[in-house]
Amino acid sequence: MLIVCFIGLAGCSGKAAGDNKLEKKLAEEKAKEEEKAKEEAKAKEEEKKEEVKPVVVNVIDPNTKAVLKTFSPAEMGFGAEDEKYKAELAQWAKEKARGTDLKQGYDQRMTLDKLGPDGKIIKGQPEIILEESELVQRIIDSSVSGGDVELPLYVSESGYDPADVPFLGEVVVASYTTHFNSGVAGRTKNIELSAEAINNIILGVGDHFSFNTTVGPSDEAHGYQPAEEAINGKLVMGIGGGICQTSSTLFNAVDKVGVSYVEKHHHSVTVGYVPKGRDATVSYGGKDFRFENTTGIPLLVKANFGNGVLTIEIRTAKKYEGLLKKAV
Repeated sequence: MLIVCFIGLAGCSGKAAGDNKLEKKLAEEKAKEEEKAKEEAKAKEEEKKEEVKPVVVNVIDPNTKAVLKTFSPAEMGFGAEDEKYKAELAQWAKEKARGTDLKQGYDQRMTLDKLGPDGKIIKGQPEIILEESELVQRIIDSSVSGGDVELPLYVSESGYDPADVPFLGEVVVASYTTHFNSGVAGRTKNIELSAEAINNIILGVGDHFSFNTTVGPSDEAHGYQPAEEAINGKLVMGIGGGICQTSSTLFNAVDKVGVSYVEKHHHSVTVGYVPKGRDATVSYGGKDFRFENTTGIPLLVKANFGNGVLTIEIRTAKKYEGLLKKAV
């Protein structure tokens, strides 16, 4: 009897152990299923978030990598009011390129290199252009799926070979002379200062010359003096009067070679130092005299001042003389 009982107890014990293993296995499988379900639910939630995530376009400065502006195309009318959307982008691009009253834009006029008194080159600054229409198109192209857009900035260095500089004064290809009353001290000083500013300017092929950028402010802080100037059809006293004689003399000199004019204005009155219609008025921060060197060769501007005479010469190296594209 005792033997039978012991055998029975052993059988019960083995059955209990088997049941425990089964329960443990079932529990593990259940835990795995629950974990899998959680992961699937999480994945679906993430997919849902991705679906509702708004499309944005970030405009990046290519130099600093800073985000300048984040656009939300849908909120601005993309896909519904495309013309309005494009107009808003164009206005923003214009402000970034040209600046506003409160902030300078990316566009930068070229400050031309200059030949120093020691014959060494005084470096200016390259021309920088932010292509507005290209920027707008880049943003529009990215407005469907979003992403980052870099500003399309184009930098142009002066178009000449430094090895040519020592020879650019060899040949005079154009010149023009005007006269002034050296007894009028203020006006004489203003002509002198502006002539010095453009003297020895190097004009590379394709370079853009700006009188205002080259000469700078014609104010008292820069040594300019009171003198008569033409404003709204009248001669009035103003600081810097006389610099237009320098710009007009330069115009008549470069007009003899193949430059292309970017900006040029006439006075509101007839001036006596050049024939009618042959003047080029300027005003810092306003009207400018600008042209592009389209002669096909590098040039050097020489301004000779003294004894009531201002002569501006356009020179180049002898090897380039025969290649000059003369004005028609």
